[in-house]
Amino acid sequence: MRSDHRPRKRFGQHFLQDQDIIARIIAAFRPDPGERIVEIGPGRGALTRVLLDHTAFMDVVEIDRDLASDLAEVYGERLHIHQFDALKFDFCHLAGPGLPLRIIGNLPYNISTPLLFHLLAASDCVLDMLFMLQKEVVDRMAAGPGSDDYGRLSVMVQWRCRVERLFAVPASAFSPPPQVESAVVRLSPYRQRPVAVDNPDRFEQIVRAAFSQRRKVVRNSIGRLIGPELIARAGIDPNRRAQTLSVADFAALANLSVHTERQTGNSVQRSTDTGENRS
Repeated sequence: MRSDHRPRKRFGQHFLQDQDIIARIIAAFRPDPGERIVEIGPGRGALTRVLLDHTAFMDVVEIDRDLASDLAEVYGERLHIHQFDALKFDFCHLAGPGLPLRIIGNLPYNISTPLLFHLLAASDCVLDMLFMLQKEVVDRMAAGPGSDDYGRLSVMVQWRCRVERLFAVPASAFSPPPQVESAVVRLSPYRQRPVAVDNPDRFEQIVRAAFSQRRKVVRNSIGRLIGPELIARAGIDPNRRAQTLSVADFAALANLSVHTERQTGNSVQRSTDTGENRS
């Protein structure tokens, strides 16, 4: 790969270059021949090169056409290159019958949260995901109720996946060095989720509304979706705040909302909230 590619700020490019960190990532990922491996944002191929030592071929999703061209020139048919925006890419079409995806990548920090939500929507066709991310994002993904880091991202990730924080990565491991700390995390989608949700759309809707006004008590933040009487019926004090509720609490609220709506035939008003300040 050429080393003279100038990092493009609009793509959030920070190229991993520390060989010890690369070795630790590969050791944590444990690639095996015959697996369907997908790398997001291969960049100059620092991880790609080592991954191809363990598998005959793999898929990569790279938005930068120059880098995609360089990768094709170096690795040829061993690399299935998708020159595409990962935020819009249909990952599940790469999975085969009985062959779920294993996804790895140094994710662009400027789009990491929306990209994680996009990947969560495809989690049914994914075996596991190992990512380098901004440490703050990893902290939010792994945070529990009552933590300042706990929010919408925490709930939605933990409902679908087991979260494992693996190790921190210094800024010096990249070129150019980012202005933030980094960390590696493993997400393992549940085949059977630990909390049952009758209607995933309603669950997501209630979680989004609750954290869009995280300083308000839930009777006010989600009151247009489920009234205080129903919140109390779910065993939750309507005067609690969203950051104190567990994933199971949000599931109970969503399930009771759907069940009551089916019983009464009434449609629960949709929230007009667009999102929270800290996903």
